[in-house]
Amino acid sequence: MKSSINARFALDYGTFNLDADLALPGTGISVLFGPSGSGKTTLLRCIAGLERPAQGYLEVNGTVWQDSSQGFFLPPHKRALGYVFQDANLFPHLSVYGNLCFGLKRIGLKPAAAGLEQTVELLGIGHLLDRMPERLSGGEKQRVGIARALVLKPDILLMDEPLASLDFQRKQEIVPYLARLHQALEIPVVYVTHAWQEAARLADHLVLMNGGRVAAAGPLAETLSRIDLPLAQDRKAVMVWEGRIAGHEADYHLTRIACMGAELYTTAIDASAGTPVRVQICARDVSLALEAPQATSILNVLPATVTGLADDRKGQTVVRLQVGAHTLLSHITLKSKHSLGLKIGMSVYAQIKGTSILN
Repeated sequence: MKSSINARFALDYGTFNLDADLALPGTGISVLFGPSGSGKTTLLRCIAGLERPAQGYLEVNGTVWQDSSQGFFLPPHKRALGYVFQDANLFPHLSVYGNLCFGLKRIGLKPAAAGLEQTVELLGIGHLLDRMPERLSGGEKQRVGIARALVLKPDILLMDEPLASLDFQRKQEIVPYLARLHQALEIPVVYVTHAWQEAARLADHLVLMNGGRVAAAGPLAETLSRIDLPLAQDRKAVMVWEGRIAGHEADYHLTRIACMGAELYTTAIDASAGTPVRVQICARDVSLALEAPQATSILNVLPATVTGLADDRKGQTVVRLQVGAHTLLSHITLKSKHSLGLKIGMSVYAQIKGTSILN
């Protein structure tokens, strides 16, 4: 993997130790995911230079920002990065446009050169430029905060749980804009969250943090499909498939999604044919059969091959399946595994309820 971020940090707080070594890709959204206290934000702050560990190395786009072995440390204000906090922290006395231009004046960059118009369009805030921060919703403030970070043309964008302070409705408003980032930006984004739905919706690359260490890291689908990890065994386990809308069946309020060799029916998605979509398939909603069902209410019946099996101590088996070019997980009981005689390499049929597929 060609990486634009190579980071190694060792930090001792006494009650908490960070010992992380990771390489992240040069584009897309890398999500640092894990429970509270796992070291996600501390790692992000080390990348930003807001923490200075005794042992640390950081290289971004071929440029070394930190190397403790050489006594070198680039201070935060000299690092070409954008940082988005949980709170947008907009200047209350400046309009949205004023907030966007504030940093540009400091570095002597004109709005046109900063790509301000494109950034405004990307975050959908054109109609907000004349407003004062007090007249913005929480989601609007965060979109302005992201735009303010991007217009500085950083080499990397760091986001520390930007949705944590928002209610459900505001989160739903801003997530589509965040999802655009991995397609629109040519810089890497490092995104911290402990919310699984955000990680599944946004991540291109997933880093699992636990106890101040990197438990696993890799492309999203590859990491999710690792049945040796607790994430695949959790009752909320999902697989994420990329596809395009193939069409709609308006009479039934259904959408057909083409996913590289497989087609899925799901509840209606408000988007035109050809639109790229990302869907989440919950492992607990995938059942298995040895023969294609002849009469079933389940619309999605896909031929699959068993590629992995893992039993837990609670009578559950995690089954990893190959469906065309995609990997799928299924949670079944240990008894069902034995009844079906499942073995690696077997051909089966995966059944997925259309109502259980999330967009």
